[in-house]
Amino acid sequence: VEFSYPPLKPGEGHDSHSLPEEWKYLPFLALPDGAHNYQEDTVFFHLPPRCGDRTTVYGVSCYRQIEAKALKVRQADITRETVQKSVCVLSQLPLYGLLQAKLQLITHAYFEEKDFSQISILKELYDHMNSSLGSTLLEGSQVYLGLSPRDLVLHFRHKVLILFKLILLEKKVLFYISPVNRLVGALMTVLSLFPGMIEHGLTDCSQYRPRKSISEDASSRENAPLLDDSVSPSAADTSNLGTGMGDRKMAGNRSLEGQKANVPFSHLEKTCNGAQSANGAVQRLKVPSHTSSVSSESDWETLDPSILEESSLKGGERSENTALEQTEKLLSKDRSSESLPITVQPQANTGQTVLVPGLVSGLEEDQYGMPLAVFTKGYLCLPYMALQQHHLLSDVTVRGFVAGATNILFRQQKHLSDAIVEIEDAQVQIHDPELRKILNPTTADLRFADYLVKHVTENRDDVFLDGTGWEGGDEWIRAQFTAYLHALLAAVLQPDNEKTLSDFGTAFVATWKNTHNYRVWNSNKHPALAEVNSSHPFQGQYSVSDVKLRLSHSVQNSERGKKIGNVMVSTSRNVVQTGKAVGQSVGGAFTSAKSAMSSWFSTFTQSTQSLGD
Repeated sequence: VEFSYPPLKPGEGHDSHSLPEEWKYLPFLALPDGAHNYQEDTVFFHLPPRCGDRTTVYGVSCYRQIEAKALKVRQADITRETVQKSVCVLSQLPLYGLLQAKLQLITHAYFEEKDFSQISILKELYDHMNSSLGSTLLEGSQVYLGLSPRDLVLHFRHKVLILFKLILLEKKVLFYISPVNRLVGALMTVLSLFPGMIEHGLTDCSQYRPRKSISEDASSRENAPLLDDSVSPSAADTSNLGTGMGDRKMAGNRSLEGQKANVPFSHLEKTCNGAQSANGAVQRLKVPSHTSSVSSESDWETLDPSILEESSLKGGERSENTALEQTEKLLSKDRSSESLPITVQPQANTGQTVLVPGLVSGLEEDQYGMPLAVFTKGYLCLPYMALQQHHLLSDVTVRGFVAGATNILFRQQKHLSDAIVEIEDAQVQIHDPELRKILNPTTADLRFADYLVKHVTENRDDVFLDGTGWEGGDEWIRAQFTAYLHALLAAVLQPDNEKTLSDFGTAFVATWKNTHNYRVWNSNKHPALAEVNSSHPFQGQYSVSDVKLRLSHSVQNSERGKKIGNVMVSTSRNVVQTGKAVGQSVGGAFTSAKSAMSSWFSTFTQSTQSLGD
């Protein structure tokens, strides 16, 4: 790190190269693997929190290359023919696309100066972002800027629903492709299908410890008592700054967030302990009511699921016991301490979404309990993982992950993940046959996916109408997944619901009920779901079109089907090449043979339909 504004570490200069222990991987995230193969690109990443609160730090980095000979001022450390640098913003708000749009312009302008000592433009960017961006933007559509579910459905087609269910089951999912922008774009677009997830569901998604050396571990154990006493009673006066050697206190009147630089970074608007933000308002740090940040990482291991399930069976009554105390660690100090779970009442139809802090999840929830508490208690979301973070895949404190990688070493170690998503080929490789069976789409699911694909592909050839309509557009697709999830939640609340749940997949629902996110959601009451239709949006009688759908899905996803498809493609290619080589007459013979094959296949399809009738 060559430059940061404000300084990354208190008491050090803007040009300090030292990093906070929690952010030791930052340079490897800001300049990702294989970056030298591309002239420019953008990456999203998540960093663990540094302050007493537990909010994820959202990073956006733009990197570019320039020939050294093109520089007006060539500094002494530039010894190669090409210079590559990254300009990075660290933000408290998950405004990925919006930050990317602004950052790309500034990075371009910074490189056009051809003098990397001209850092005033970076300071101006920091001030501009803090004055123009705020949490109100999370309530509008700008939070989804650059994330296109429409493109995702066009690429993955029916498999989008499998990705959706994989994450609901909290499995270890690895996305793979290069360059990195396609990787993070696809991964975050999948998450945008979950209602409220981007806006409020990722605040606890990067709670991990960087790997330490043996000497650091020994030193940490010696200083362990300091960690328990590090929370000050006065949030306005002190801040907890994790350093890996125990926390140290600092009188806070300084913004630790906005940091930006040439491999730099800026932390938008996040302030610790009464730091003055750009609009003049003093923001106070919320101090957790119990425990230290160290113990919270493995809390999920001791959370008794029976406590959460009993609460719903007893009408929401909760007894005071040790398990409850563990869940209360997630509460901020101004949270109510009463024993009853928070009940979200249906909101008036004012167009405003009412968000209430969830008692167990610690997330801001709407009246349906959205977002689900998927990325909590050791389930990580890392849009991009550097090779230096590889150990997290097998870390005992990590329940699971949705992570992105561009390094082939991640993809080769299949035993570390449950599924690998090959974005280039739109393939979802699920290693466990039992999990494949659980995620095999039901007839109703196939209808739902086909409904999405058909609406997205219609009118896409019209350059003037493409992407402008409601049906088949990005917001429409997100609305369909919201309706699907609401219907699933409403269905599990109904008595004698076996037939209804079978449309979503009996084995899938049974597995999902064992996940942390379901148990947390089920521990509270959500009366608003009483108004939701508690059946699959595409339930109905089996028909011939369903047979076609099932056949199409099987051919696209089974190994045998892929082989047949590959053979047909290669045969077709050989036919065309041979036809060109031997002349028109032979080509005509091949064409007639091909049409005879098509005629046979259509006859076969019609006979299948008559059998179905």
